[in-house]
Amino acid sequence: MTEPNLGLRPANRNCSRTPARRGRPCASELTTCFDVGVSAADRLAPLVEALLQAPPPFRIRCWDGSEAGPADASATVVFRSRRALRRLAWRPDELGLARAYVAGDVDIQGDIYAVLDLEDVVARLATNEGLELTGRAKLAAALTAVRLGAVGPPPAPPPEELHRRRGARHSRQRDADVVRHHYDVGNDFYRLVLGPSLVYSCAYWRQPPSTTYGLTEAQADKLELTCTKLGLRPGHRLLDVGCGWGSLLLHAAREYGVSAVGVTVSPQQAELARERVAAAGLGGQVEVRLQDYRDVVDGPYDAIASVGMAEHVGLDQIGTYAGQLFGMLTPGGRLLNHAIASIRPLIDGEEARSSFIDRYVFPDGELLPLSRTVDAFEHAGLEVRDVEALREHYGATLRAWVANLQAEWAEATRLVSPARARIWLLYMAGSVLAFETGQIGVNQVLAVRQGARGAAGLPATRTAWLGGSGT
Repeated sequence: MTEPNLGLRPANRNCSRTPARRGRPCASELTTCFDVGVSAADRLAPLVEALLQAPPPFRIRCWDGSEAGPADASATVVFRSRRALRRLAWRPDELGLARAYVAGDVDIQGDIYAVLDLEDVVARLATNEGLELTGRAKLAAALTAVRLGAVGPPPAPPPEELHRRRGARHSRQRDADVVRHHYDVGNDFYRLVLGPSLVYSCAYWRQPPSTTYGLTEAQADKLELTCTKLGLRPGHRLLDVGCGWGSLLLHAAREYGVSAVGVTVSPQQAELARERVAAAGLGGQVEVRLQDYRDVVDGPYDAIASVGMAEHVGLDQIGTYAGQLFGMLTPGGRLLNHAIASIRPLIDGEEARSSFIDRYVFPDGELLPLSRTVDAFEHAGLEVRDVEALREHYGATLRAWVANLQAEWAEATRLVSPARARIWLLYMAGSVLAFETGQIGVNQVLAVRQGARGAAGLPATRTAWLGGSGT
């Protein structure tokens, strides 16, 4: 990759290479930070390019009205004030840029996917590499801040950022705190984003989205698929670990006649889930507890569902998690674990970065490779019988959530705050691209606790236990 001119050397006014030949502005079109009469946008463009390690596919507009970048771009990134540059100068990485966006110092006008859709950038954000200015580029950011009058103390991070955490990582209290940071932002806000299903996990799209089949139908199909895989029958006891707002509990009790217990460490989720259970007249079948999964001691259960919860468990606790679920299953009982997964292997000793996702969205969240999850289940004594990858389904689900948020933007900002709504928009739009480009995945793992003489209690074929007529 050719290094952009970052203002540390004079531009070559005689450069004959054209943008068409190089795929980016040649050196003669870039300015040094000491050139007179150069616009703010022209000074910022090379820094943005250095941060992305690619020519920006969007237009840049600055506080002085100047613009740079492709004239036909479908999106514009607006630097509303010099404070945005000051944030980047003090924190020259994705977190600095994210702080500027969350605080409103930077805005995105137009197609947000067009701003984020650089495959290498998506790959680095989906892994532990991230975006960061280093060496000459970091110095250039500081010099550009000087030239544009953006020098000053580091701006305080937006109040939505979580940077201090109590207790050891994945201790009960700390897990409860970080879960509440994400989920206890208002049930009405989640209803707006998720739709009436109130299911905050990957839907199951049996057909492409249309005027007659959308997010609500796809989420109902996911609930049905989960119950089918678990082989639920009247009289079964079901445990839903991380039950959210109770949608799976309601479906299983209403459609399959099970007795169900759901646990969550989010008070707001528990409150609304209990209200929904009461409104459905299922109080005699369904119990919702404000409880850590590690404290459930009233097994055995015939089936356990863990949908979108294992991402909060972490590598150090995955063995404890698997052992706890195994211990709560009756012999012949089934576990359905539905979780987002890292595509790449874990690197031993790799430390977590202070990323946008960790500070604003899922503090302490960890995406484990599928292999680590399966290994933990097998070490705990479970037999893994089926794995289904649903990566493309999550891309479609997230696009529907983004559309819901954008369609009700004014109401969303009233329910939470403009900053909180920006966080959700950025993380969900970025996640769309991460799933669609294969940087992260999501899998349903079905496992059983064997009964006498290894009995698994499953039909001989996958088609049969999924309710089909195949052999």
